[in-house]
Parts: sequence; C-alpha cells; structure tokens
Amino acid sequence: MRSDVQLSVLIILSIRAKMKVSDTLEQVSAVFALLVAVASAIPQEGYNYQAPGGQGSQFPTGAGQAQYPSVPAQYSFQWDVNHAPSGNFYGHKEQREDANTQGSYYVQLPDGRRLLVEYYVDATGYHPTVTFEGEAQYPSGGNRGYGQSGQGSSQGSPSQLYGAPSK
Repeated sequence: MRSDVQLSVLIILSIRAKMKVSDTLEQVSAVFALLVAVASAIPQEGYNYQAPGGQGSQFPTGAGQAQYPSVPAQYSFQWDVNHAPSGNFYGHKEQREDANTQGSYYVQLPDGRRLLVEYYVDATGYHPTVTFEGEAQYPSGGNRGYGQSGQGSSQGSPSQLYGAPSK
C-alpha cells in the first residue's frame, strides 16, 4: 500500500511538472508570436508622416509662406531700473537690423563701480567689451555684505549665535 501511495505521488508530481513545462512553453510561444506581430507591423520604409495641412486645417502648408513672407530682423529696445532705496541700478539696450546686432548692458556694483558691457554680434559670434566706470569704494567700520552697502544700514554683521528652533 505504501508503494502505491508513493507511486501515485510520483505520478502526480510528474504530471504537474509536465504541466508547468507545457504552460511555460505556451507562455514563451505567446510572447514570441506577439513580438513577431509587432515587428511585422513596423513599416519597412520607416515612419513617413506628412506635416499637418490641407484644406480646412488649422496648420497651413507651404502656401502660407506667400501670405507671411520672411523679412530681415529689425528691432530696437531699451530698459532701465533705478531703484534708489534698494540700490538697484541696471539696464539693457539693443538694436538689430538684418544680421547686424549691437547693444550694451550695465549694472551698479556694490563697491560703487558700474560694470558696462558693450557688444556686437556678427557671423563669427558674440563680441563683448567689458569696462568698469568709477573707483571701488569700501566702507569703513566692519564687514558689510551685498545687501548692506552702508546707505542707512546700521545693523552690522549678522549674529553667529542661533537659538533652539521653535516647535
């Protein structure tokens, strides 16, 4: 009786092992079939979509170029910021006609000098000329940072002592 039970267990285990192998083969076959189907769906000449356009399209085709011809670039702008309470003084101006671009920008530095960059742009690139106007002025009486230029500021250096964080 014991050998019959052992034989039955061996037969069941053998059948389950065969089922697992056949299930695995079926899964591998299904994945392979899926890969073949995807590969055959890809066009041989690649994706060659036409640009949106045509009658009634919101995106005009090449015919729209006649309506909006290309023109040489031509513009000019200038802006400046002069905010005395914060000490901010900077600006930028530029003009362009065709490929000829030139301009300048400046900023007031914390040491009292003004940094000025004048530039032009041509086919070979950006050509800046950097200059400084004025003499650097360092206030006496302590180390002051960018935000404390000495104009009405009597706070001094920040403290290096900090209290415990509040909960």
